Amino acid sequence: MQSAFRNAYHFTLSRYNLNPNSTVLQLVPVISTFSLLPSSVSKTLPFRSTLIASFSTTPMAGDDSDAPQTFPSLEKQFEKFRVQLEDSGNLRERIRAVVLEIESATRLMQASLLFVHQSKPIPEVLEKAKAQIDALKDLYSKLAEVIRECPGQYYRYHGDWRSETQMVVSLLAFMHWLETGTLLMHTEAEEKLGLNDSDFGLDVEDYLVAKVCCEPSDSWGL
Repeated sequence: MQSAFRNAYHFTLSRYNLNPNSTVLQLVPVISTFSLLPSSVSKTLPFRSTLIASFSTTPMAGDDSDAPQTFPSLEKQFEKFRVQLEDSGNLRERIRAVVLEIESATRLMQASLLFVHQSKPIPEVLEKAKAQIDALKDLYSKLAEVIRECPGQYYRYHGDWRSETQMVVSLLAFMHWLETGTLLMHTEAEEKLGLNDSDFGLDVEDYLVAKVCCEPSDSWGL
């Protein structure tokens, strides 16, 4: 009986050609043969323990133990994003600091123009309001220096000073109308604020919005 099982064993091994490159699926029938043999016979088969041990330690398909580790590269990417976010946040804080000064100068200009409804002469009212133009010009020059530190990012941060610029241009247009009776042109508004550079100028949309939507109602009342 043992001779018959030994012949069956050698036939099975020769059929499935046990070699180092054999796949798990090719060797499954061999393992199945071992499980069907009686314990008294299977214990006497050579290499049984060695073969079973080799299967228990062979990594299966899909095992990620040998997969390349990508965590270091991901950490570098996130670190780069973190630095970029911090730099962007610091830049916005600097922009906001200048914008707050622009708002302050704009309120002073607007307060001066309110005297136009009183009996004061228009030249006197305009003189006080014009005193803020030089301050605004210096502030926009400071803002331009900040934006030049990040070339090509003008419209990324443009929203941080858009509404303030529209209010400034509308006040300048109102003053220009009181003084000359004509509309303030785009190039004239740029010149008053010192925004002639190609990398930091007065956006046409801001100019049009200031003229059409944000112009003080005082100009229409007059």
